[in-house]
Amino acid sequence: MPNGLLDESSLRAHPEGLAVALTIPWYRSLWLSSVTSLKLTIDGEEISGGDLSLELGRTRYALPDLPAQSETLWYLQEHPLLIARRDNPVALGSRHTVHLTGELRLPYMQIAPGRDGGPGMYVPNFVNQTLDLTVTDRPAPAPALATADAPPPPTTGRDPFSLGLTLYSASAEFRAGWYDFDGLLNRVAELGIGPGIEIVASQVLPSYPCVTDDFARSWQAAFDKHGFAASSFGANLDMGRRRDRDMTPDEEYEFTETLFHGAKKLGFPLVRIQSAKPDLLRRLLPLAEKLELQLAYEIHAPLGPNSPEIMKVRDVYAEFNSPLLGFVADFSSTMHSMSPTLLRAVRRAGLDDEALEKLQAIWATDAPMRARQEEFIGYLKGRAFDPARLGSFAHLAFNMHGHVSPREWADIMPQILHVHAKFYDIDDDGNEPAIDYPELVRVFVEGGYRGYWSSEWEGHAFAELGEVDPLLLVRRQHDLIRKSMRSVLA
Repeated sequence: MPNGLLDESSLRAHPEGLAVALTIPWYRSLWLSSVTSLKLTIDGEEISGGDLSLELGRTRYALPDLPAQSETLWYLQEHPLLIARRDNPVALGSRHTVHLTGELRLPYMQIAPGRDGGPGMYVPNFVNQTLDLTVTDRPAPAPALATADAPPPPTTGRDPFSLGLTLYSASAEFRAGWYDFDGLLNRVAELGIGPGIEIVASQVLPSYPCVTDDFARSWQAAFDKHGFAASSFGANLDMGRRRDRDMTPDEEYEFTETLFHGAKKLGFPLVRIQSAKPDLLRRLLPLAEKLELQLAYEIHAPLGPNSPEIMKVRDVYAEFNSPLLGFVADFSSTMHSMSPTLLRAVRRAGLDDEALEKLQAIWATDAPMRARQEEFIGYLKGRAFDPARLGSFAHLAFNMHGHVSPREWADIMPQILHVHAKFYDIDDDGNEPAIDYPELVRVFVEGGYRGYWSSEWEGHAFAELGEVDPLLLVRRQHDLIRKSMRSVLA
């Protein structure tokens, strides 16, 4: 997914001067309070901040007021207008050079909690774009999409895992408006992907964190039509929703409680949770029992099942001794190399061969994630390369790619309730070039796992929109998983 606020149809005519239709530079909806700064230059002339405003949902905001909008959702498929007041409005069809910089922070990706009631530290996202654009009055049309070459092979009673996908796999296309929600589910069914459907609530719910009755009716109609099954409801905890402080414990509970009720309303048996704080879990477990929900904490890169941070969660689980508590195994934790998709993205952002080799060498060490990030950022600065040119990639290269042995999943297999079958690419031989799927299948088959493997293509974090068709890749990944399952069984 391009790390940008602009696309080719962003520049719009406006009676006050001009407007720029913004695309959220992330894979999920964010609060307007996440926007730290926006600066716009047109044809070399920087627009004064006082002449800029943001219009979302027919409400106009001055830029200095954005950090206070912690109750206003910038939904993933919305394109607010950055309006620039100018003496002479631009004309339809005219061509202009647009330079836009922006800084956001990701309110659920906390680096460090706040102290003394102050705000914590969160992963930033920097955007710096320059495009030559033609003034238009509408978004670009969605392209035609291909169908699969052949139907999927039928499932058999001997297949140990049920397959499905998380709709997160089509994040970039959904964000761009290539699909509405029903259209996305229709194409999943057309390609024979399923039956399991997983969602990230903050991505697909226009009323996040709430599930409305209208959404629930549309959801159930699609499931009845296609024979899908709800597998996992992804819940984030937006600790940094407010800019002045982190959530209080009561706010953490209330926010999560809303998500739990939404999961139940849509028929999910499992919620992927982001926090395993003992006090929060103690309050949530009675609610989970009442709603008959399993709670699964995600083990994601750069951590593995035996990392110190996860051992603390395992200790908490042992204390509660509840059958409702378990883990989501995310295969980003167990990669043997960095994804070629990521390496192509950072090369496009300006890294040369030497920097790419340095990045991979630092990644392969056993130093903590933060230490590896800081070493790489220090290396870039030592070469007079501004890390902001990489957007969030300077951080994501390390916290999205882990190199734990796949065999470690066996240590917690009875507690694994759901699998994120993370992948970034499928090569010409039908393999994932950075993740050993045959070995992972073997570990899970021999460990007795019998739940969902939910395909999660995360190449959208690095690939350009339209570079690949992620749902066709999911189909190919399912072929790889089925082949590997049946090889182990044979």
